[in-house]
Amino acid sequence: MGKLLFNCFIGYCLLYSLLSVHGKQLSCNETPYPGVCKHYIDTTNTLSTLDASSSSFHDMALRVTMEQAMQAYKLVSSMDLNNFKDKRGKSAWEDCLELYENTLYQLKRSMNSNNLNDRLTWQSAAIANQQTCQNGFTEFNLPSHLNQFPSMLSNFSKLLSNSLSVSKAMASLTSTKQIYGRRLLSDDFPYWLSRSDRRLLQETSSKADVVVAQDGSGNYKTISEGVAAASRLTGKGRVVVHVKAGVYKENVDIKRTVKNLMIIGDGMGATIVTGNRNAQDGSTTFRSATFAVDGDGFIARDISFENSAGPQKHQAVALRSGADNSVFYRCSFKGYQDTLYVYANRQFYRECDIYGTVDFIFGDAVSVLQSCNIYVRRPMGNQLNTVTAQGRTDPNENTGIIIHNCRITAAGDLKAVQASFRTYLGRPWQKYSRTVVMKTALDALIHPAGWFPWSGNFGLSTLFYAEHGNTGAGASTEGRVKWGGFRLISSSEAVKFTVGNFLAGDAWIPGSGVPFDADANIVSILIRNKTDLKHLKVVAIDDAQGYAKKEGLSFIKRSTFKATNYRRNRGALARLFGRK
Repeated sequence: MGKLLFNCFIGYCLLYSLLSVHGKQLSCNETPYPGVCKHYIDTTNTLSTLDASSSSFHDMALRVTMEQAMQAYKLVSSMDLNNFKDKRGKSAWEDCLELYENTLYQLKRSMNSNNLNDRLTWQSAAIANQQTCQNGFTEFNLPSHLNQFPSMLSNFSKLLSNSLSVSKAMASLTSTKQIYGRRLLSDDFPYWLSRSDRRLLQETSSKADVVVAQDGSGNYKTISEGVAAASRLTGKGRVVVHVKAGVYKENVDIKRTVKNLMIIGDGMGATIVTGNRNAQDGSTTFRSATFAVDGDGFIARDISFENSAGPQKHQAVALRSGADNSVFYRCSFKGYQDTLYVYANRQFYRECDIYGTVDFIFGDAVSVLQSCNIYVRRPMGNQLNTVTAQGRTDPNENTGIIIHNCRITAAGDLKAVQASFRTYLGRPWQKYSRTVVMKTALDALIHPAGWFPWSGNFGLSTLFYAEHGNTGAGASTEGRVKWGGFRLISSSEAVKFTVGNFLAGDAWIPGSGVPFDADANIVSILIRNKTDLKHLKVVAIDDAQGYAKKEGLSFIKRSTFKATNYRRNRGALARLFGRK
């Protein structure tokens, strides 16, 4: 006990030294780029922007970063794009302008939020924006375009990394205070989905605010027109757009100002939105998406997204999502290279079908794919298949691709010739790439090595690739890669990457060693393993009632449990199951 108290005291001292304004020099020494930190923290103009409420080094770091983001945006927006004779260079700069504007938004709302998980998510999105701007020029082999103001962009990138590191330090030391009281939904949907949204996901017919139909039986004939109409209704709660069966040949772009939009189709293969933009014909990967969405709270159900460009056109995105707290349910995504772009922020995919060849699930979002079918298609003759390419560039980002309780198998065009093409679970697009595959059925097409390098030894010791509890002919780990960053994780480690834990931030009960169970909520896990219920502080009505129903205890009334009375809920469960 004495040792524990001593460690807690040391932790408190470290936190204080990290966050104190008066100790800003020492705090800067704890960041990845202390020299840059000290320079900007000590700048008079920067300090003048701080008000009395900015009493922590955390807020100072964010405000300094915000100020530099504004300077970077001014530089980018001052570019006269009409002077560019190179169409591809102009396209990349147009992306950068949108991305830097979005970065200002992500940083501003980070500053206004007291939720550390939100701050981590939105600052990680800002880093994704910065990297994507650069990627556009790299894809077109035009790196010289960025040399016009290299110092500004380099320093801004370092400031982003510094502010993220401070947020991560705070989140690590204060996570216990913030995680208690979160609701873990018994149906395994993310915590942010409201009861009414979950009903909308399950209902066979939903009342739509806007109807899109090619035959003229709706309000509009194109999805873009329907979205434009729906955007005028947002701010009044969830807005539902019903897209009737049909093949909609259009590129849809839902901006971040259009929030809480839900699009419902008539089923996979019935409602299809398709396009063919691609890198070979001059689009950046970012701009090649058939369907792009950035508005928070977006939900899609029973619809197919497709990029029909074909494998010879290389990067060709079917869907790009940067929408925070977004859900895709019973949707399909069809393409070849770069099909599903999980761009940034928190995303959840449930019972979806994803088709592709090279890096076809990629990006830098906080993303979980659960109970999905992942179909590997036949690539070009000189290609191999890689399911994922996660884009984490900073070790403090909370991002990753989690594949949970899915199936990875050959699509129809590959099945007969799958022995002729190598297929891997993923490769490290960026230095700190993070991907976890767990409780997933891996068919024989998966190469025994499991994973493939990007280029030489790049990222092999810094990435985080993990497997847990997979089954099938491709699940054997005996021949897996021996990289420093690859690991086989235990059930207690795997639970950190479930829907609730990964999408909500830290685990609900840190260090409890609760074993992973793909089908159980936290209540059933604790009861099944005879865990002392005194630690159970996350029980809400849905958790308790859901478990009671699952165990055949339907006679237990909902009134037995209270929404916020954790002690009463815990006591009720203890009495029900004979535990104290």
